[in-house]
Amino acid sequence: MPLFAQNKKLGVQSFVLKIVNNGCPELRALIEGPRLDRRVNLTMVVLMLPLEKKRPQVAQAFTAVTKEFSATGVGVVLDGPKALDKVILGFRWETEMVFVWAEAMHLSPMGGGFYQLGFRLIEIVHAGDYPELRSLSF
Repeated sequence: MPLFAQNKKLGVQSFVLKIVNNGCPELRALIEGPRLDRRVNLTMVVLMLPLEKKRPQVAQAFTAVTKEFSATGVGVVLDGPKALDKVILGFRWETEMVFVWAEAMHLSPMGGGFYQLGFRLIEIVHAGDYPELRSLSF
């Protein structure tokens, strides 16, 4: 092996380190300024139910993936821009679904056709109030 041969692993490690440092929430917070709530990176599947006249539109439900949570909100990754002002989010918790009323706060492009939609979580929705939710699961 030549004395000055480039180590391929160093090239990969350098690239990964750039990605991690560029996407690190703590470093991003230094640039953007302090947030009201701390964020926790957490990826899980979420069921999204658009609302129309305060009723969940079960036929229009789709799944997405969360990116991060705070005590009062959640960031969701979508495969395109969707005009969702108010939704019911369905989370699988142990053996049941928990539904939460949420209000959209911002929509940000991520690149590659993906968008992050930030929601403020308003209140727990009881399936008894919306019987159509009882049949939903993933």
